[in-house]
Amino acid sequence: MIRLKRAYEPPAKRDGTRILVERLWPRGLTKEKAGIDIWIKDIAPSPELRKWYGHDKEKWTEFKKRYLKELKDNKELVDKLKELIERPVTFVYAARDEEHNSALILKDLLEGRKTH
Repeated sequence: MIRLKRAYEPPAKRDGTRILVERLWPRGLTKEKAGIDIWIKDIAPSPELRKWYGHDKEKWTEFKKRYLKELKDNKELVDKLKELIERPVTFVYAARDEEHNSALILKDLLEGRKTH
């Protein structure tokens, strides 16, 4: 089971392994407060894609397509994540928008769901 949680929410025991799925460390957050167990930078959208998207909801559908293609091209890291999610994990992300972020796309992909 994969949970999602913003980096700015306090860690909890039920989170299991906390995996940061962001390319950049969340602004203003210390390593102690974050409680991150694993940081997988390269699973996040590329800098070019992130910059292009800019959290513009009108670009969401196209962003999903492009990010899923990047994930398809990054099979090694996706496979590594598949191994990690055999136990309880929480994908930690920094975006404010809980319904439009790359962690959600990643979770849906790994759980075999059609992405939102």
